[in-house]
Amino acid sequence: MLIGKKGEAKSAIETADASSITVRGKDLCNDVMGHASMAEFFYFHLTGHEPTEDQAFFLDVLVVALAEHGLTPSVQAARMTLAAAPEAFHGAVAAGLLGVGSVILGSADVCGVMLDDAASRIEAGVSAEDVALVIAREHKESGKFIPGFGHPIHHPVDPRAVRILALADERSVAGRHVNALRAFPSAVEEVWGKPLPMNLQGPMAAVLLDLDFPKTAIRGLPILARTIGLIGHLNEEIERPIGFLLAHHGEEAIEYDGE
Repeated sequence: MLIGKKGEAKSAIETADASSITVRGKDLCNDVMGHASMAEFFYFHLTGHEPTEDQAFFLDVLVVALAEHGLTPSVQAARMTLAAAPEAFHGAVAAGLLGVGSVILGSADVCGVMLDDAASRIEAGVSAEDVALVIAREHKESGKFIPGFGHPIHHPVDPRAVRILALADERSVAGRHVNALRAFPSAVEEVWGKPLPMNLQGPMAAVLLDLDFPKTAIRGLPILARTIGLIGHLNEEIERPIGFLLAHHGEEAIEYDGE
């Protein structure tokens, strides 16, 4: 019995022969290497189109904003993995990436869906303030966190979020999603009864959507950025190991209460 389905197996991304590599129709060595930055190549590889100046600019900005935020759980997992298996650098990176989820780093795509919904309601004639209030209440009443808000360290604001929105204004790229996002802080404060800081995920999703970045790939940007950060931490782990110290202090902090 055959599993799967019949059809033509094709890819439009890459082909190679003995003397050349072709990516999205361009000669990698002669047309891309030395001509494209990492952000430009990422967008080109992803879409088959060269990015606009603003698309490339904000990809660079967001990768830098997302790459590093201290000894997060994903970084600790990576460093402890390398300490336990120093031959498995790639495994340590993978261990860290497995922690990119809905609580840390991975909510931008969910936020994008919310902002897309909000922008559509606004375009249908409802005020941005009313839309934000309704959506905030929907999340609160269903017991869900609202994506793009809340941070364990940054209060009352996440400085990265402020900077992204300022750059969006400065470069005149703020559109329907950024405009929808701006109504949420006051709505979230009203519904939750306290201010919740807007974190980086909201502005990231809003700006990327306003720049026509593929919705399906929004989750990939934090993974790309955090990979850079993890490699930096793992290089330091080799030179100045703290992985076993993290494990020791983690166990020391937990009190056993079993029988």
